[in-house]
Amino acid sequence: MSNVHPTAIIAPGAELDSSVTVGPYTVIGPHVRIGAGTTVGPHCVIEGHTTIGENNRIFQFNSLGAIPQDKKYAGEPCELIIGDRNTIREFCTFNIGSPGDAGVTKVGNDNWIMAYVHLAHDCMVGNNVIFANNSQLAGHVHVGDWVILGGFTVVHQFVRLGAHSMSAMCSLLFADLPPFVMCQGQPANARSMNFEGLRRRGWTPERISGVKAIHKALYRDDLTLEQAKERIATMALERPETAPDVAMMNDFLAGVSANRGIVR
Repeated sequence: MSNVHPTAIIAPGAELDSSVTVGPYTVIGPHVRIGAGTTVGPHCVIEGHTTIGENNRIFQFNSLGAIPQDKKYAGEPCELIIGDRNTIREFCTFNIGSPGDAGVTKVGNDNWIMAYVHLAHDCMVGNNVIFANNSQLAGHVHVGDWVILGGFTVVHQFVRLGAHSMSAMCSLLFADLPPFVMCQGQPANARSMNFEGLRRRGWTPERISGVKAIHKALYRDDLTLEQAKERIATMALERPETAPDVAMMNDFLAGVSANRGIVR
């Protein structure tokens, strides 16, 4: 392969599309598969049972597919799966899954992941997310589509982040962050909803107004979580255009652990 640098080490068994580019001194293990159009920069290590899709840009000094930082791990063939069209900047560490969960760490499509981001074992990351520099996800974290994490955000294990949510720089998340919610602080507190992000994604004023009503029920009307869920459920009848957003919010809230709760 003329687009693999002669100093790169590609183990027998690795499957790379003929259009993949690999930079100097990169090491790729025997169970790695990389799809068409992906570029891998210099001094990367890609190992384990790792599958990388098409047209990704992986910059220098990344470690992808290493074993989980989990003392219980005993060599099981767990996986890291990365989708298409992702940008992964310098010094990121994505670990494979663990047998204590689904055994897979997964990253979706069209994500923008900046330098020094850590994805621990069994994280599930959706599509179109932005993780700013030094965002750190502990094990088993689930991240919905269009989530934005400010620099130095730290997320506790098993926390879920709903679609379109956002954290400010240096936020510390111990609880689930519902869809649309913007948070800030250590520990993080809810500040508002991500209305500007929704506008940029082409949402109508009517639909954004529905999200404002959801925010009011969840955070402004002094309701318990159960009361807020009941209030939100009625909104789909009153505002039909909010039905998909109401369903997403109530699906998310239905999965909230009593021990962990939501960011308040």
